[in-house]
Amino acid sequence: MLVGVLATPSPAMAQAVREVFKRVSPSVVVIRARGQEVTSGGTTTFTETGSGVLISSDGSVMTAAHVVHAMNEITVEFVGGESVPARVVASEPGADLSLLKLDRVPTAARPATLADSDTVEVEDQVIVVGAPYGLSYSVTVGWISARWAPNTVYRAMPLAEFFQTDAVINTGNSGGPMFNVAGEVIGVVSHNISKGGGSEGLGFVVTGNTAKRLLLEKRSVWTGLEGQLLTEQQADLLNLPPPALGYLVKVVAKGSPAEALGIHGGTTTMVIGGETLVAGGDIILSVHGIAVQKAADLVKIRETMNALPSGQSFKATVLRAGRVLELTGTAP
Repeated sequence: MLVGVLATPSPAMAQAVREVFKRVSPSVVVIRARGQEVTSGGTTTFTETGSGVLISSDGSVMTAAHVVHAMNEITVEFVGGESVPARVVASEPGADLSLLKLDRVPTAARPATLADSDTVEVEDQVIVVGAPYGLSYSVTVGWISARWAPNTVYRAMPLAEFFQTDAVINTGNSGGPMFNVAGEVIGVVSHNISKGGGSEGLGFVVTGNTAKRLLLEKRSVWTGLEGQLLTEQQADLLNLPPPALGYLVKVVAKGSPAEALGIHGGTTTMVIGGETLVAGGDIILSVHGIAVQKAADLVKIRETMNALPSGQSFKATVLRAGRVLELTGTAP
């Protein structure tokens, strides 16, 4: 009957969770973002709901990159319903992390405290607050199931160290904070793994120290574009000049550095080798002299852009409608 004991929280535990929630709820936010996507029927508008956490009195909010990275309009909602416009100021899709800056900070808002996540251990109790399926300020409680080093559990996010947790995580929790029992932020919710589409006790949360390092301690330039590296077959069929593979641009966010550079997003879809691609947008061939020939080149380009001083000029070469163009921009 041990399972029954673990599944039913003691009165003391319930009281502790209740007190933590009261203390931290002024720092937790619901994020509502609007963007565009390209389908076989053309370009349509869609909305994304996620969560986040206020970490500074000047309006910095941590969240998941997949919630906001390529979105056109972002609104942050605080407990009580007050909504504030926000913009992305830093983003690292390789760890599913973004940093927002609010236009203003509501008087009732209170920044959360960031803990040293290296001190967190397996079997520590944790509390997740967010907006699953848009249900604002929902609380789930669980345990740290495991800790995963970068580039081990989720290859699409190679820079993220993850906590695995059995605390229930669903759509809308993404970007929300995971707290320890002291009410300190120890991680930012990323995703869950599920065969049925629901929560199966396999939630993954980017550790707080990863978030601090990538968003606060180093420069993580927000580009505002989303796309994919082409395969050799796709590059050949799209007539790219060899040996380039190229980065096919899918979406460019309004007001982003990519838009300022003049990058064009896709307009339609096409199928190559059974894979549906968003086509009609630019194919990036090189940035700042670095040719896009393999996946490692994208990492090198990102590292180079992060190191450029703000305002320094750079060039990007793109293939657009069969023509090779050179675009000039300035580092954000």
